[in-house]
Amino acid sequence: MSMTQHAEPAVTTPPASGPKATDGRTAQRPLALRLLARPEVGVFLGAVAVFVFFLVAAPPVRDGSSMANVLYQSSTIGIMALPVALLMIGGEFDLSAGVAVVASALTASMLTYQLTLNVWAGVFVALLVSLAVGFFNGWMLVRTGLPSFLVTLGTFLILQGVNLAVTKLVTGNVATDDISDMDGFDQAKAVFASTFEIGGVNVKITVVWWLVFAALATWVLLRTKYGNWIFAVGGNKE
Repeated sequence: MSMTQHAEPAVTTPPASGPKATDGRTAQRPLALRLLARPEVGVFLGAVAVFVFFLVAAPPVRDGSSMANVLYQSSTIGIMALPVALLMIGGEFDLSAGVAVVASALTASMLTYQLTLNVWAGVFVALLVSLAVGFFNGWMLVRTGLPSFLVTLGTFLILQGVNLAVTKLVTGNVATDDISDMDGFDQAKAVFASTFEIGGVNVKITVVWWLVFAALATWVLLRTKYGNWIFAVGGNKE
C-alpha cells in the first residue's frame, strides 16, 4: 500500500514598504534645472535681456507705438525664420528663402495685373510657386547628395536672376505695377496687412500670424512624428 505526499505551497513574504531606491538616472530634477535644460529657454532669456537693455538705454522704446513697430519688423522676419529654423534643427540650410519670398510677391503682383485677375488668384499661384521652389530644393538635395548649403545657394542665384529678368521682360521695369485698385486687394490686405488697436496702439496683423505660426511650429516639433524626425536626424541622415 503506497502513500503520496503533497508538498506544502511556499509562502513568500512581501518586501517591506519604504522609499524606493534611485540610482541618480531616474531621480526627479528640480523644476529650475529642467527649464534651463531646454534650449528655447536660453533664447528666451537672451531676448528678455536685450529687451530690458533697450528699455533702459533707449527711452523711446518704452512708447507703445515704438514697441508695435518693433513687433511688426520682427514679425516680417520671424514668419520666414520659422521654417528656416525647422530646417536648421534638422541640420540643413535654405539660403534661397529670402529671394524666394520676393519671387512669390512678384508672381502674385505680375500675374494679377497682367492677366487682370482677382488678387486672390495671384496669391494662390504665388503659393504654388513657393511650394515648387521648396520641392525643387528638396528634390535636388536628395538626388544629388550635395550639401543643402550649395543647393540652396544655387537656387538663390537662379531666382535672383529670374526675378530681375522676368520682371523686366513683363513690365519693362524692375518693379511691378500697382495692384491696389484691383479686385480682391482689400480682402487680401485685411488678411495679410491690416491693423488693429490694442490699448490705443495700432498693431499689424502680421504679429498675430507670427505668433500663430510659432505655436504651430512648436506643436509640430514637440507633438508630432514629423517633429520627432526633425530632432532625430542629427548627423546621420540615413
